[in-house]
Amino acid sequence: MLLNNKNAIIYGAAGAVGSAMARAFAREGARVFLTGRNPARLKDLVAEITAAGGKAEFALVDALDEPAVESHLDQVLAKAGGLDVTFNAIGIPQPGIQGVPLTDLAVDNFLRPIMTYARTHFLTARGAARRMVARKTGVILMHTPEPARSGAPLIGGMGPAWAAMEALTRDLAAEFGAMGIRPVCLRSTGLPETATITVVFGLHAQAIGIPREEFQAMMEGMSHHRRSTTLRELTNAGVFAASDLSSGLVGTVLNLTAGKSSD
Repeated sequence: MLLNNKNAIIYGAAGAVGSAMARAFAREGARVFLTGRNPARLKDLVAEITAAGGKAEFALVDALDEPAVESHLDQVLAKAGGLDVTFNAIGIPQPGIQGVPLTDLAVDNFLRPIMTYARTHFLTARGAARRMVARKTGVILMHTPEPARSGAPLIGGMGPAWAAMEALTRDLAAEFGAMGIRPVCLRSTGLPETATITVVFGLHAQAIGIPREEFQAMMEGMSHHRRSTTLRELTNAGVFAASDLSSGLVGTVLNLTAGKSSD
């Protein structure tokens, strides 16, 4: 198994992306520490993973709360003896943020994703790096969609927020790559398998006056294989990036968009 004996923290594990990555890590042998703010979903996910033979536990952690993030990291190290991987998959509701022209967008709604994503990824990445440097090993994973690289209409502050995450990946590598820490960002298209992207595509479709299904088809037509990235493709890439097989990946983006964006 690619992640055997590795300890991984998943932030936002109650969501579609976080839970999928948690399952994939556990299948590959990692001990997963799930965090989020929905105890019922986290409890169910732990039960599912352990029933399948994996190792999982959860804690209620607000990934925007500095003391909560730091305290949980200390608890994980006390239990597991080390931290090998973190993946931050938290999200925020998109109504009022996407699907609104910049000329009509309230400044607070523009800034909300920038402030939220920058804060949570800085807190979780900084906390992980502080603990990984002692062992000179570790992987810090993030996830962005293609507007992190290419401009897109009606996405408000999400584009700058995602671009900042990719920039943070590079900056973390510049500071900590020589210490054995590997920051890597996974870039996908929108993921229609998730409820979030169903809502987002609906917001964009409504804004331009077409059905949601037509908007999705338009987005998928821009990729070389004419479809969206799948959750399975994303989690496969996450497992690879977290494993020792990808030791050469440091401060880079794994591009899963099939040509919708390029570097």
